[in-house]
Amino acid sequence: QVQLVESGGGLVQPGGSLRLSCAVSGIISHLYNMGWYRQAPGKQRELVATITSGGSTNYADSVKVRFTISRDNARNTVYLQMNSLKPEDTAVYYCNAATTFASYWGQGTQVTVSS
Repeated sequence: QVQLVESGGGLVQPGGSLRLSCAVSGIISHLYNMGWYRQAPGKQRELVATITSGGSTNYADSVKVRFTISRDNARNTVYLQMNSLKPEDTAVYYCNAATTFASYWGQGTQVTVSS
């Protein structure tokens, strides 16, 4: 059974930092392209950052410089380091694992940026 379990969300003040983790089981995660997406209330889910099986990264313009995606294949875990957080970063953050043939999602973790 494939499982993606996100953790690390919470409440943080503007300008603060959080690190999200996504623990993957049931698939050979290093063969998958991994990504973080987010969905704010009343909005569509949007891409935040992706990292390919080869380690190439891509970021939404809104998070470039502030967020960093990384992966630890030995631990089957993907991370999202989020710095200089803004209220507009408030959303549920989802982890995704994808190949041409399959796509899997985690249950999401809430990130709230508020003073």
